[in-house]
Amino acid sequence: MKSEDVAHYLLNTPEFFEEHLETLAQINLPHPHGGRTISLGERQLLALREKNKLLEKRLHELVEFAKENDALQHKVHEFTTALFAARDLATLQEMIPHLLRDIFSVPHAALRLWQITPPSMELLMFTDDQPKPVCLHQAAHDTGHWFGESAAQLHSFAYLPLHAGSVSIGLLVLASEDKQRFYPEMGTVFLQRISEAVGSALHPYLDH
Repeated sequence: MKSEDVAHYLLNTPEFFEEHLETLAQINLPHPHGGRTISLGERQLLALREKNKLLEKRLHELVEFAKENDALQHKVHEFTTALFAARDLATLQEMIPHLLRDIFSVPHAALRLWQITPPSMELLMFTDDQPKPVCLHQAAHDTGHWFGESAAQLHSFAYLPLHAGSVSIGLLVLASEDKQRFYPEMGTVFLQRISEAVGSALHPYLDH
């Protein structure tokens, strides 16, 4: 008889355990961590404890994730509020990289507005094709030189398209030496909020 047949029989014959209680009491199983055998009841208790540990770990991870989200939401609010303190375009352009560094600890940021610095056709198409921010491990198109001497040390990038309605007005690029700071699979919800805040703050100062 195969072990699968025994398992199938026991699952489909629950009365077996009621009729053979003494057999259950005599069953000993290897301890999951080795060294000795334990009763079926002890083994079930250990299994429950391990399951509880996993649930506690998962709960802790969820709580920490919620705390991180709350902290990020607060930072986005702080960033957005600070943007609207600017009274002219030049001040706003200068403020944005400093705010990103001070509030989000982003070491490098570059902002280009098409009205001031017309993009290449490739870069314009790239920006227009992005409905939301995109993260890469390499600089896209001709944006690497935007970071000057630091470019060679940068290994992760977040591209935030800036829009006024359905039209792109520029591109904000965040970069880091840390390859895991921005990566292709990461969520972009908060990056999208930053992009929208910057686009809204810039919009009144641009020609329409």
